[in-house]
Amino acid sequence: MALDSAPINLTHHFLIAMPGLDDEAFARSVVYMCEHSDRGALGLVINKPSDINLQGLFDKVALPLGRDDLIKSLVFQGGPVQTERGFVLHECMLEGSETVYASTMTIPGGLEMTTSKDVLEALSTGAGPRKVFVSLGYSAWGEGQLESEISDNSWLTVEADLSLIFDTPVEQRYDKALMLLGLQSWMLSPEAGHA
Repeated sequence: MALDSAPINLTHHFLIAMPGLDDEAFARSVVYMCEHSDRGALGLVINKPSDINLQGLFDKVALPLGRDDLIKSLVFQGGPVQTERGFVLHECMLEGSETVYASTMTIPGGLEMTTSKDVLEALSTGAGPRKVFVSLGYSAWGEGQLESEISDNSWLTVEADLSLIFDTPVEQRYDKALMLLGLQSWMLSPEAGHA
């Protein structure tokens, strides 16, 4: 196998949209990659807020929000797939070696993504993970699709920095993600260069 065709694993990385990516769902997006394998990829857009906050989401699911620190937190548009379904990205919550919530994916790098309602129920009682990122919908790529988009100059990749997800204001996330690569948006051309 040639070195340039070795498989890549972008789990726990950010995808940063290049200026030429004009797809409405992904223009100027930063996507946190929850899973990437030879079968495909799954991630959450971390810089596209929806029109509701966590209080509004909890009202819709008929639960009180027992965490004052989260009342004004935004709910994000995680991607164009299953936009009616919630995804909660949070710090690891283990009891022994088992995850605490019913439907949880453990992501190498210190995070978990939970899709079951029990994480919301924990937050409603004032418990649950300290840091949470909630989205409706997710982003997905089929086998080889993401690799093809990267080779077509649609995305830059960099190892994820969790402070960008949990501590950086939304409007700064795209530029701060680029800074992880030592870049600024004015440095990027929307045109792909192929020798």
